[in-house]
Amino acid sequence: MKRGNWRWKARDNQRQHGQSQGHRRHRSDHEENSRSDRTGSDAVVASTSSSAPELPGFYFDPEKNRYFRLLPGDNNCNPLTIEGLQKKEDEKKRSALLEEDECPKKKSPRIGQNSALLLQRRRLGVLPPSSYSRMTHEVKVIGMQRHKLDVQSSNSTSPNTDNFHLIVADSACERVFTVNDVSHGGCKYGIMNFNGSKQGSLSVEMCDNLYFTNRKVNSVCWASVTHADSHVLLCLVGISQTPGCVSLLPASLFSNFNPDQPGMLCSFKISTAWSCAWCLNPQADKTFSTGLSRRVIVTDAVTGRRATYLADSDVLAQQFALRAPVLFNGCRSGEIFSIDLRQRDRGRSNGWKSTRFFQESAITSVQLLQDDNYLLAADMLGKIKLWDIRVKKCVNQYKGHHNEYAYLPIHINEPEGLLIAVGQDCYTRLWSLHDSCLLRTIPSPHPAGKDSIPNVVFSSQLGGRRGLPGLLMAVQHDLYYYAYNKDYQDGPEAQC
Repeated sequence: MKRGNWRWKARDNQRQHGQSQGHRRHRSDHEENSRSDRTGSDAVVASTSSSAPELPGFYFDPEKNRYFRLLPGDNNCNPLTIEGLQKKEDEKKRSALLEEDECPKKKSPRIGQNSALLLQRRRLGVLPPSSYSRMTHEVKVIGMQRHKLDVQSSNSTSPNTDNFHLIVADSACERVFTVNDVSHGGCKYGIMNFNGSKQGSLSVEMCDNLYFTNRKVNSVCWASVTHADSHVLLCLVGISQTPGCVSLLPASLFSNFNPDQPGMLCSFKISTAWSCAWCLNPQADKTFSTGLSRRVIVTDAVTGRRATYLADSDVLAQQFALRAPVLFNGCRSGEIFSIDLRQRDRGRSNGWKSTRFFQESAITSVQLLQDDNYLLAADMLGKIKLWDIRVKKCVNQYKGHHNEYAYLPIHINEPEGLLIAVGQDCYTRLWSLHDSCLLRTIPSPHPAGKDSIPNVVFSSQLGGRRGLPGLLMAVQHDLYYYAYNKDYQDGPEAQC
């Protein structure tokens, strides 16, 4: 081989070697890029798996980082059910909110709303007195703290072990009528007396003579027969051969010092009543109403005379107006109608219905404001609406309430401008009656359940003239008080 040819061949070998190295380098770079692409895609997959995409029929456990198969039903072989997992998540949320709710300082839903700022605006004349009073109550409601009350009884040392079914306070909030579910069936009912002290504490005493019945209590309201809140109106459901009845019981029956003559005591046989209401208007003195299946019965408590009004659906909620003898009714069909007791036409036509409008679901509670021009209605879709009765139009809606099928009441405190409702999820919510702002959501002290929905009473004078403002809550067999005053003193045996 010639020397020149050898040089050219060596040069070609070097060129090919450089190209092969370049190819290898390019291939390694390509492999590294592809490896990095695969790493990035793996990261995307990992992030996707960490976000736990929902797969039908499977449950993703973030702790074990894997999916588990779900089967319908609740049994020992398959403890993982959708209902059980949802209940577990709800309990986690409730525990977290309960821990947050126990903090002394809570965030206000309104920006910059606090006592010092409100007082400054009031002194500058920017805030009217009525608005200042309403907003001050809102600040105090946000800061309410929970205390457990000890219910005292003179003739029994054993604590209450029966769950509260209903609590209804009288107009002065000195007495609260209670209905408790008895474990062996039926219920017991009585009256709790509340007393506030100058030291800033609240005491509760249960009456000695409790009454037991094997029938269910559907509805309760206070009645003013001889004087204000002198009696209790009680609707009992019929069982087997025993028909339902409406009993008018004197409140003195439940006193620890029971007189020989308790006063007017009567019972009216009636089919199952869903609701009842007492009329305080002088034009229909000593008159009460009961809402039944597809009819309304208005009864004179003294003479026993009745007037029957036919309805198109079951009447689940009732309330009388204060300024006129007019009864407002809420039905299972979502209809809300009024009956003017001064009219004589009670035929099958709807001509006697002076006012009539509708909501989307069954009405569980109706509450009239003091001027009788506005009505609050709650239904089984969780909607709470404020209606202008004069134009039959919804003017406001209070969002956040939860209900699917339960018979749940709503409560208003108009002087403080508050609306209170307990949802089926066992959360107690308080709104501003003025602008429907949700002020506070209070989790239940007990785990949520069908038999542990709280019953509440709100008053600015809980316990009478010397009483304390705040929220009273009965959950299962326990009684709690949410105090306005941060310096509230627990009783000697009370526990937080």
